[in-house]
Amino acid sequence: MNYRHAFHAGNFADVTKHLALVAILQHLAKKAAGFAVVDTHAGSGNYDLSSDQARRTGEAEAGVKRLEGLAGGNAALTAYLTLALSGPYYPGSPLIAAKMLRPQDRLVAIEKHPEDGATLKAELRPFLRARVEEGDGYRRLLALLPPPERRGLVLIDPPYESPAEFAEATQAFAAAYRRFATGTYMIWFPIKSEAEANGFCGEVMASGATKLIRLDTRLASAGEGKLSAAGLLIVNPPWQLKTALGEALALVAPLMGAVAHLEVLAG
Repeated sequence: MNYRHAFHAGNFADVTKHLALVAILQHLAKKAAGFAVVDTHAGSGNYDLSSDQARRTGEAEAGVKRLEGLAGGNAALTAYLTLALSGPYYPGSPLIAAKMLRPQDRLVAIEKHPEDGATLKAELRPFLRARVEEGDGYRRLLALLPPPERRGLVLIDPPYESPAEFAEATQAFAAAYRRFATGTYMIWFPIKSEAEANGFCGEVMASGATKLIRLDTRLASAGEGKLSAAGLLIVNPPWQLKTALGEALALVAPLMGAVAHLEVLAG
């Protein structure tokens, strides 16, 4: 299947990933000191859910659109719903992060596709603390670590179009972790094979991560050729993140016909 994000914006996997992103950024903002966010595969930043790509899959209709009218929940869910449902466009990870930055925080969003990079620059232009770099996210990552702030989040969210992507993501994380072992990392991955997913998680843990949460979200049913399960690894998760995410997912997962499972792999 095609993992270019325009086809899948606002789907069940996005909801899970972006809930976690919001929760982590809220935690980082509890301290006055600034933090950095590095997004290695940033995309175009904003996605028109009425576009041909989005309508072709219908994944947003079965994902974020089912959350319209949802009220209550914890702080992370409330903030996510405000960001995700504020208009006809669905915000990608870099735009969500940019909107949550304080004056002392900053974002570096990396995108290698020139067209997407140009769109992302336009989307982030109003945010003075956000910068876009065009290039290979894996290669640029090491040059950005450790951040001067010594606090922050690294989001590794590649499209997994290449058979070597799992290995490349693992290698990138391992090298980054050696430079910035105190940072929080989010690593997204599609689950097409249980053996492949479990092996990937094992490789990340073997890279040295001593605190690691795995979050899997699975649809009860999905059309042929559509993504039906996705995972998220969170290295150095903030305190009480597992509880906050569990509360939020207990509300949103059933609405999307999904089941979410949180597991502590280390720490």
